[in-house]
Amino acid sequence: MNLNKLRDKAYQCAVAHGWHEENLSDEHFLCLVISELMEAVEADRKGRYANVGRYIAESDFYCHGAFSDTIFEQWIKDTVEDELADACIRLLDLAGLRGCDLDSFDYEGSDTEDYSDMSFTEAMFRICVYVTDNFYRDEPFILLNEIFAFCRDRNIDIFWYIEQKMKYNELRPYKHGDKSY
Repeated sequence: MNLNKLRDKAYQCAVAHGWHEENLSDEHFLCLVISELMEAVEADRKGRYANVGRYIAESDFYCHGAFSDTIFEQWIKDTVEDELADACIRLLDLAGLRGCDLDSFDYEGSDTEDYSDMSFTEAMFRICVYVTDNFYRDEPFILLNEIFAFCRDRNIDIFWYIEQKMKYNELRPYKHGDKSY
């Protein structure tokens, strides 16, 4: 996966939708990453997981495999996987804003937490600790890597969800209609 390409796409979409009209701090963006992780916790509490089979089946039937925002909203939106993708997209956007090279990092060979023995909430808490740790603030690739490691452990194809969410975000109105940030 070419993360610099995903970074550029996330950043360009954010610019086009008005999210970079003012100069905001890294803490602002990282707080929004935490909010996405907490939305993933809420989705888990409600048992909201994506139904990829239904999503693909309906996309093939109604749209002949093309992306449909309404089918996305029915089977993917506001699920654990969708919220984790949102957290990644926010980190990709921040990396684009700050000009971070994401492809120079060795994701496969890097040291990450072992999320296999953690509950969902413990894992999200651990990732939030990484987000708030000032050592990692200037290195979004490390934060991305922790989400990637969690997703690998839980067999979540996070790159597929990121790509689907980016398609959905491209169709959304300016500032998503009514959000100030």
